[in-house]
Amino acid sequence: MRIRDAKLEDAQAIAEVHLASWRTTYPGIIPQAYIDGLRVADGAARWRQWLGETSAIAFVAEDDAGIFGFVSGGAMVHPVDGYDGELGAIYLLATHQRNGAGRALVQRLAQTLRQRGFRSCVVWALEANSACRFYERLGGVRVASQPIEIGGVSLTEIAFGWAAIGDLCSAAEGAPKS
Repeated sequence: MRIRDAKLEDAQAIAEVHLASWRTTYPGIIPQAYIDGLRVADGAARWRQWLGETSAIAFVAEDDAGIFGFVSGGAMVHPVDGYDGELGAIYLLATHQRNGAGRALVQRLAQTLRQRGFRSCVVWALEANSACRFYERLGGVRVASQPIEIGGVSLTEIAFGWAAIGDLCSAAEGAPKS
């Protein structure tokens, strides 16, 4: 497994991982019709735009078969008082989960956020998403919640926070595999 900076030409592969992850993570949480309506081409266009921004922070996890996971983040998109950095997205193919790749991606993002001067970090996750346990194992504390509508259904999003970015760096380095 290798973790490296995401490049503009990775947009298609990132979008494929993103959609495949939604298809295995969100059935029973997000309406299936919404999930079925998602298209890789739309995601690839959004990722090309995002990766083209100079402030974008994104990393991919890959092996000899190609990209199987990614993480992105940077300045707060969904503000929480007292926090300045945000882990915006992390997704891995189901076949590559629970082998340490998620932890490695979070660690790389957290280190980069710290190097860029961020002092703290949050990540938003749907309350029913099993990834909440991953963030809790990394020391994330529930610091906020908000309603979000996806596919015509109102869901609850939870923000997990690390008041000191160094705590997330340390936790990701030494956390049990997830």
